[in-house]
Amino acid sequence: MVCTRPDIATIVGVVSRFMSNPGRKHWEAVKWLLHYLKGTSKIALCFSKNDVILEGYSDADLGGCLDTRKNTTRFVFTVGGTLVSWISQLQKSVAFSTIEVEYMAILEAGKEMI
Repeated sequence: MVCTRPDIATIVGVVSRFMSNPGRKHWEAVKWLLHYLKGTSKIALCFSKNDVILEGYSDADLGGCLDTRKNTTRFVFTVGGTLVSWISQLQKSVAFSTIEVEYMAILEAGKEMI
C-alpha cells in the first residue's frame, strides 16, 4: 500500500530546513506534527470512476525563506478530485518581483503536468 500525506508537506518542508541546528520551536512543531499524524492515521485518498478530470493549481510566495530570501513554489494536481501530485519547495534562484515568482511556479507546474 502506498500512502500520501499532502496535508503535511508544507510543515515537513519548513521544519526540515533546520535539521542541522533545530531550536525549541522546531522540536515543538515536530511534536505537534507527530500528534497530528497519530490523530489522522486513518485518512485515505480515494479515486472515483466518474469525472476523471485533471486539474492543477500553482502558487508562489516572494521571499518566503527569511534566511536566503528564496521563494517557495507550490502546486497540486488532482484527478477526479483526488490529489495525485504536489510540491512545496524553495525555488533555485531569487526572484525580485511577484510576477517573476508566479511565472517560475507555473513553469514548474507545467513540467509536472507534461
